[in-house]
Formats: sequence, structure tokens, C-alpha cells
Amino acid sequence: MPIRISALGREFAPSWLMTLLTLVLFTAFVCLGRWQWHRGEMKQALWAEFERTPSNAPRVDSNVDAVERFARIALEGHFEPDHQFLLDNRIHAGQPGYEVLTTFRLSSGPRVLVNRGWVAFTGYRDRLPDVSLADTGSLRISGRIEELPSAGLASGRAPPVPDNDWPNLTSFPTHDELQAALGEKISRRILLLDPGQPHGYVREWSPPGLAPVRHFSYAIQWWGFALVLLVLYFGLNFRKVS
Repeated sequence: MPIRISALGREFAPSWLMTLLTLVLFTAFVCLGRWQWHRGEMKQALWAEFERTPSNAPRVDSNVDAVERFARIALEGHFEPDHQFLLDNRIHAGQPGYEVLTTFRLSSGPRVLVNRGWVAFTGYRDRLPDVSLADTGSLRISGRIEELPSAGLASGRAPPVPDNDWPNLTSFPTHDELQAALGEKISRRILLLDPGQPHGYVREWSPPGLAPVRHFSYAIQWWGFALVLLVLYFGLNFRKVS
């Protein structure tokens, strides 16, 4: 039986089914808006942390996994150019390409993956760019500590193939997958090679993920849907009393 409220020559008589559906959708839209707003606040704090990272001389530190995220540190050791990964589906300035992860053996023993920057897509899926690196010997490099990029959807992932075909093409790999492909332990964190350092490609590092304003705009959109839903609910269910 529908709800009936009469006033000023009009009757508000929505069905129970429409009322229930409206409540469910309204609650969902409001909750999605709050979720996006909270994500925007978290992303805003993350971006602020990225921007606060000092640009002065980095400290030498071999424990990559223990330092705070985005910290600038210096590492001493040597590149291992025979073991490199190409991160697929990386966009720069609207162009597709790859980011080059090269293993770096620290003087103290552990291995770290160094992101040497972005290279353009060659135009052929079966023709990878030449990212070969001559033996540089022992050197000191510097950069920011970062985590591996993660996919928004699991379907966007392509783990590396544990074989002897290098460079190894992969998309949004996990630490364990990279470690398995190398057959040796590596640090969980990676190093974003500083733009001024040699042996790199395009390096215009920016905070990870969508800009906070995008999340805030999505939140406002969801709340806008909730408002439109209420307008439709009341507008469709007020009728003149005959």
C-alpha cells in the first residue's frame, strides 16, 4: 500500500518499492561521496609529504626499506645491466612508454631496483627499446625512495616471466613477482633516480596517483546524484488531488 500524504490540493503517494529503492540508492551515493572525499584528504596528505621532502644533499643509507617514503638518499654500489625490467603502460606527456627498472648491487651486499626513468614506446609490441647499460663500475647514485606502482584493477597486471629473456617486460608487478624473476632477494622499496644523475632517461617525478582535486570532484558528483535522486523522488510522486 502506498504512502499517502495530502496537503494544499496535492497528494504525495510514492509506492513502498520506490521509497525503498530511493533510500538504498541515496545511501549508496552519499557513502560513495564520503569515501571519495576521504580518499582526497588522504591523497592531499600524501602529496603534501612528497612536496615537503627536502631537496638538499641526500644522506647515504643502505637500508632502503627502513627509511621514510619519498626520502632522498644516496646509495653506493654498481648497476647490474643484465637484469632489467620494463614497466609497461607508463604514460608521459600523453605518450605511451615504459619505465626502466635496473638492479643495483649495494656495496654492503643487498640489491635495490632503481627506476632510471621513462622511455617511449617504439611502435611495435615485439620490439622493445634499447635500454642497455655499459658497465659503470662502482658509483654513488641518489634519488627518492618510493614503492612499486600498483594497478587500479587486477586485470591491468602482467607479472614478469621468470626466464633468461632480458629486459623482462611486466605491468604492475608485485615485489614477490620481481624477486622470483630475479631469483634473488631485493628490497621492497625502489629508488627513483634523481633527474641530475647520469645513466637515466626522462625523470619528471610527481606524487603518485590521481590529484586530490579529482577525488573531491568525484565526491561532489556522487552527492549531486543523491540530490537529483531526491528531486526526482518527490517530483514524480506529488500529484494533484482530483
